[in-house]
Amino acid sequence: MPKLYHCPLVTEGGPLRIALLTYRGNPHSGGQGVYVRYLSKALVDLGHSVEVFSGQPHPELYPGISSTKLESLDLYRSDDPFRTPRRSEFRDAIDALEFGIMCSAGFPEPLTFSLRAMSELRKRRSEFDVVHDNQSLGYGLLGIERAGLPVVATIHHPCSVDRDIEIEHAPSLKRKWSIRRFYGFTRMQGRVARRLPEIVTVSESARADVVNEFGLSDRRISIVHNGVDTELFSPADTPKEPGLIVTTASADVPLKGLPVLLEAVAKLRTERDVRLVVVGKEPRKGPTKKAIERFGLQDTVTFEHGIDWARLVELYRQAEVAVVPSLYEGFSLPAAEAMACSVPLVATTAGALPEVTGPDGEAAIVVSPGDAEAMAAALRRLFDDPALRGRLGRAGRERVLQRFTWRAAAEATVEVYRRAIAGC
Repeated sequence: MPKLYHCPLVTEGGPLRIALLTYRGNPHSGGQGVYVRYLSKALVDLGHSVEVFSGQPHPELYPGISSTKLESLDLYRSDDPFRTPRRSEFRDAIDALEFGIMCSAGFPEPLTFSLRAMSELRKRRSEFDVVHDNQSLGYGLLGIERAGLPVVATIHHPCSVDRDIEIEHAPSLKRKWSIRRFYGFTRMQGRVARRLPEIVTVSESARADVVNEFGLSDRRISIVHNGVDTELFSPADTPKEPGLIVTTASADVPLKGLPVLLEAVAKLRTERDVRLVVVGKEPRKGPTKKAIERFGLQDTVTFEHGIDWARLVELYRQAEVAVVPSLYEGFSLPAAEAMACSVPLVATTAGALPEVTGPDGEAAIVVSPGDAEAMAAALRRLFDDPALRGRLGRAGRERVLQRFTWRAAAEATVEVYRRAIAGC
């Protein structure tokens, strides 16, 4: 279909006007909100203008970053998930579509957010040079591109990977069907990704998964590593709490590997005093709840949910060890943030984690995913060797400073923007 407008005219090397889209932006529930918060600031620091278009939960942006809230029905709000809206809340056909997909056990937000963004950006297309989508990959992006705005999309990792791991661990056929239906949006995401000329992903591992899951040529995919706020996430002379382990689990899903860590902690508790703090919401049911009860860890494990950045850094500085027990990671901001705080890290070899941590023993101890015995042995080794903890902590921070900064991420992303504009 021919485009309705000519592509924007941009002075070569000059500042860009960027529309940055994120269908979910909560920085305390997964990495997408962190990505938008820091990338938008780094782009502005380079001299570009950025306006963030977001759905609920909205991101926490730095002062001076423009934002437009594309309000949804907010059907998955934490205090009332899967709610039934009042009739007066429905404003248009997109709202009706959103509610209808939820009622049929699907997840509508990537599609409906993209349609709202399309409606807004078609009216304002002259105000922007490029649109950058953060993982929605909804059909509305194709409408934005047809209106003459070049579109770049970041795929942190294909959500079909999450789907397959959850199905593998599902306890019943009914649950497997429910998971497959919920992740029905991944078919749309594959179709949209195949039609966009410029894709960004955050690691070699994630690029291989995008190629495999979505059928893209790897030549169309640029790798731009995430960054870390190394001024915020930094070491301090805070006294360590003996035996304190910190991990982050933004959701109680098999992907995060938390039950494996709980089994490792249960093994350690038989020989020493240990305490695990999970940065995430305490589940009322599910695999984590069952593992805590099975191993009798009610007095050993605590959860901290909705904490601010200062508290997260405080926890890392107090911990003797941090752990990322994931069965898959497209990048792993928690690993990089812990390393930036000079916390000795135990991580698995799943997904992109080896790209973040480096080889075993260089800046972290790495173990096979799903191996509770190996994880317990790695933790035991760190607790028994203060010199090793110190060496790994220092090496971890140095690795982050050299490889994972938001300025470098913004500079590389701008190069992708310019290619997209030139090819429009």
